[in-house]
Amino acid sequence: MFLYKLLSFFFAASKKEEEEDEDSQHDLSLYKRGDLLEVPRTLFTHFGIYLGDNRVAHLIPDILPAISNNKPAIAKMVTNNRLLLGVLAKVASVRVDSVDDFAYGSEILINRMDTVCSQPPLDGDEVAGRAETLVGSVTYSLLWDNCEHYVTHCRYGMAISYQTHQFCTAVRKIVCSRMSAYLTALCGVGAALYAGCVTSLTVTLLVSFTIWMAA
Repeated sequence: MFLYKLLSFFFAASKKEEEEDEDSQHDLSLYKRGDLLEVPRTLFTHFGIYLGDNRVAHLIPDILPAISNNKPAIAKMVTNNRLLLGVLAKVASVRVDSVDDFAYGSEILINRMDTVCSQPPLDGDEVAGRAETLVGSVTYSLLWDNCEHYVTHCRYGMAISYQTHQFCTAVRKIVCSRMSAYLTALCGVGAALYAGCVTSLTVTLLVSFTIWMAA
């Protein structure tokens, strides 16, 4: 019952978000077949490949296909609630949406990654063709198989994620810093003093969740 109420809350919020985004419009003349598009979504930047005719192919997590066979509902714009639950469940697909649905009300940047990637972009038709052949259910990992890996594979022929690299670099700096070592030691002492307040089940769940999301 609790799970049902939770999902009902998420999808009620999703419906409201869809209604709020109905007026979003973009100038399609700005985009060429094979362009790499990017927009802000939740905590990260989301990427897609423009196919032409107001169609964008993008890899996006979505919980709905895992809990429902309602194809019309699944075909609707993926809201942030559906996306976040899909990230946690590691359920994703490459799907084709309109430019407005892909953008989710945000401003679209075009081919910005061309300025930072060491590889030159492939021909636009080849980029779009690569993107189209991968449409459907795919393996997903927040760090190792995400939407950025998808678009860089399509446009540059190499699957890389600058967001993952930046995240891992930031974590490495935090872990290796001297201050972090002191704080870790203090936290360890505190945990030892209050170990009676933390059950082994809690620790097991936290470790399991971290491994699941990092895999």
